[in-house]
Amino acid sequence: MLDSLKRLLGGSTEPQAWAEQAAWARANPWQLRPVREIDGFVIEGRTGATAWRLEWGPSQRPYISGAELRVRAELAVPRELQVLLLNRSLMEAIEKQVFDQYVEGVQTRIDSETPAEMRWLVMFAKLSGTDLGRLRERFGALSSFKPWLQQWLAGPLPKALANSPLGAGQAMVLMVGRRRLSLRVALDEPEAALLERWLKLFECALVEAQRVAVDFSGAASPSTRPSLFSPSTLPVDKARH
Repeated sequence: MLDSLKRLLGGSTEPQAWAEQAAWARANPWQLRPVREIDGFVIEGRTGATAWRLEWGPSQRPYISGAELRVRAELAVPRELQVLLLNRSLMEAIEKQVFDQYVEGVQTRIDSETPAEMRWLVMFAKLSGTDLGRLRERFGALSSFKPWLQQWLAGPLPKALANSPLGAGQAMVLMVGRRRLSLRVALDEPEAALLERWLKLFECALVEAQRVAVDFSGAASPSTRPSLFSPSTLPVDKARH
């Protein structure tokens, strides 16, 4: 917390401000690049032959206040595939926000300005508790193509999620969209040990997503049929995913 206050008050944003994180990156070996404009940093690396990008800085989502960790990598999956896995408390909070804003509030349509995560919670049916198994108490999940999501959760990913450093009330989202896997986590202090644990979760999700992509390489395109609210209750604009 002290380091963050120093940076907010105009402290150094030179590489030494992230000495611990830079040392962790070099040991792997990757390179940390500070981003002075946002008081954050970027690390780029690889898992096998797949490149990924790790970023830490101000949140880019309304459901995360403060700073966040973001990790993303490209996937060889159909562009229509949309998958969302998030902690249950966040899912319930977003659902309430969507309902209050678009059903009981003055807005009548969800458009492309609304984050994809919020649109998908409206569009797609969630996995049941039986489908989620050991994850059902802490997580929720949904997809435009349920069999893909079920296969993704049929391997070591549930164990990796159970062992993640996710704290009570901490927002966490894993999603597949626009042929990209993304992890987004609320994280005020980017300690190297936490970065490593979250990156391990992301790498597990990435490897498992690549496995499922091969399994479904010849499958039909996923469906994108809305299923949570009827169009008469909550009209949904055609949005770019």
